[in-house]
Amino acid sequence: MCNDLRKRIFRPLQMLNQRTLRTALVLGLTLPLLQGCGALLLGGATAASVAHERRGSRTVLEDEYTERSAAQLLTDNPDIDRHSRIATTSYNHWVLLTGQAETQHIRDRFAQKVARLPRVRKVIDEVTIGPSASFARESEDALITSRVKLALTKIDLPGFDPTRVKVVTEAGSVFLMGLVYPREAKAAAEKARYVPGVTKVVKIFEHIEP
Repeated sequence: MCNDLRKRIFRPLQMLNQRTLRTALVLGLTLPLLQGCGALLLGGATAASVAHERRGSRTVLEDEYTERSAAQLLTDNPDIDRHSRIATTSYNHWVLLTGQAETQHIRDRFAQKVARLPRVRKVIDEVTIGPSASFARESEDALITSRVKLALTKIDLPGFDPTRVKVVTEAGSVFLMGLVYPREAKAAAEKARYVPGVTKVVKIFEHIEP
């Protein structure tokens, strides 16, 4: 009976792949930082985020489609996937590529393929050349992202909404995306700059004219 119980408990865990386990652990580390902040920091297509979006609903869906299509490109090109760890973030048809690739050739090939996807207006290629980031580094980056999102909620500007700023962290570098006014971009970058663990802040904002 004990053996049967052990099988019931541990067999599902053994069937999880490494990426799933990694995601679960990262969420476990970051959720305490997010408690008390409500839906503002949870991301995804929540009612709150949609209500405050400056992108049109169609653009939001197209950005999600771009990210899925880029992930499929890696699946369809195992010669790239095996020698890289690349993440794709699309916002208002601007695409940010982060992560690592073993060679410049691999990095450039993937960026070119992403640039040919429908609706992509611009590709910002921030992929570095070198070995893939460790699990510890990924976990630290997830924590930094959470801390930056938390810091953005403390910006005191009329009409500023922290959910309009997309935060991506890679190896301590924080990338900020979104449709914002110049004063909002400046305030967000300043807040992010002083978050523990941040080594660099890169603004990839599209500015809205006042």
